[in-house]
Order: sequence, then C-alpha cells, then structure tokens
Amino acid sequence: MSESKDATIALNVRLKLSESSAHPRAANYTNVGVAQGMAYLDFGFIEPALLAAIAETAKDGQAAPKGLDGHLVTRVAMDVSALARLQQQIQQILVGLQAAQKPKPKI
Repeated sequence: MSESKDATIALNVRLKLSESSAHPRAANYTNVGVAQGMAYLDFGFIEPALLAAIAETAKDGQAAPKGLDGHLVTRVAMDVSALARLQQQIQQILVGLQAAQKPKPKI
C-alpha cells in the first residue's frame, strides 16, 4: 500500500468568466472569519470620502464614529487549507513587490 504525501504541484489554471465575475469589483476593506473549519473572506467597499472625513475628524481630536456602513462586494468561503495556500501566494507577491521597490546598488 502506498502512502499518500501532501505535495504541491504547479498547474496552469485558466478561469473563465461567469456573468457575475465579468466585471472587476473594487474592495478597500477585508475581513476574515473562521467557523467550523471554513474561512469566510468578506470583501467590502467603504466610500473613500467617508474614510477621509473620519480621518479628518480624528485629526481634529473629535470622537470617531462607533460604526461605519459599507457595501459587501462579495464573500468567499474556503476550507482552511485553501486559506493557507492563499496566504502563501499573497506572501510571494508581497516579497516580490518589496524586492522590486528596493533601489538597486550603483556599480
């Protein structure tokens, strides 16, 4: 009997657009929750003018509001292992972006 090992393999995946995914959505807010082994990623949008107004009131020493209304753009549910793979992909992208921003030494 052969033992199964967890291995990551690279595959070329092409995702086809569906009616609901044909147009990109803007999100400037995220929240991740976990329940019963599933991760729920909420992507939302808060009006930038509202965020700027709150920052201005806080800068003036006024109390920030206790709550804020935004729009839920989409919710994605995935198992925790898929969340871990997503984290690895995001980390690789961030490392690449940091490397690209570093000034190259002059020779």
